[in-house]
Amino acid sequence: MTAPLIESDLAPGTGVPDPRPGRSRRQRADNITVAAFSAPSVIWYVVFTIGPMIAIFVISLLSWSGFLATPSWAGFDNYRRVFTDPVFWTAARNTVVQIAISLPVMIPLAFMLGYYVTLKPRFHRLLRVVLFTPALLSLSAMGTVFYAIFQPTGMVNSALETLGLDSWATPWLANPSTALFTVIVVGLWSGIGYTAILFSARMASVSTDIYEAAELDGCGHWKRMWSIGYPVIKDYFGVLTMLQFLWTVFASAGMVLLLTNGGPGNSSTTLSFLVYEKAFVQSQVGYSQAVGVILFAVGVVGLLTIRRAFRPSY
Repeated sequence: MTAPLIESDLAPGTGVPDPRPGRSRRQRADNITVAAFSAPSVIWYVVFTIGPMIAIFVISLLSWSGFLATPSWAGFDNYRRVFTDPVFWTAARNTVVQIAISLPVMIPLAFMLGYYVTLKPRFHRLLRVVLFTPALLSLSAMGTVFYAIFQPTGMVNSALETLGLDSWATPWLANPSTALFTVIVVGLWSGIGYTAILFSARMASVSTDIYEAAELDGCGHWKRMWSIGYPVIKDYFGVLTMLQFLWTVFASAGMVLLLTNGGPGNSSTTLSFLVYEKAFVQSQVGYSQAVGVILFAVGVVGLLTIRRAFRPSY
């Protein structure tokens, strides 16, 4: 006598026996296993990424002076204050200047250095170590060193005086016309070497046959680098440009804090530093998060623009 078929033995939606009746049970077991292993990561992402992002938008609509104060609803008043605040526009201008200088200088220079390292010149291993060293320094150590270097009696002015260029000597961090550019220079120094190593690692995976064929055709290093190397890793070029853009927009506040504290005046205040200053110095948390929301929008637009610019044409 044949045993009666149960629902799990039927093929889904057919009403006929499934040739592999245990498949649905195994599939359910696999789904449960995947869900169990994925749950911690999903929960972590929701709590520590999605949650804070939502909190930023909510807090930007509050009038709140800190954790010990009672928040009150402000609506879009914080945004109106932001857009009528001259300090915000100064910070926005400084951020644009920082991006406009950092990206066009750092990415091409890092790419060229990475290409040179890929050629394995003499002492190329030592060169890799030298280029990577700035990435090993803590932000506080780096800030302390460069704060001393750019002091009125520091290494830069001493070198200028030795070369007879006394008129060029200036208090680099205390001069409104040079403070922001000094911060940008320090950021370039700290990032070019690490980015060059990343470019070198990517170009090392490209077949050497391409470069050898180009060399036989009479192409020099410059043409091989930009006409062959760049198109091959154009997508990676875009990735590193996006990463550097994100660092410049969101993470450069630390160096501003250590070197100039946004001054003199607001001459080196950037949007990311303004978020910190309003929240932790002036206790205007709602205003701070309104700037944070605007900065988030700038970051999204910038990422989409860079992604489109470096989209592969094939």
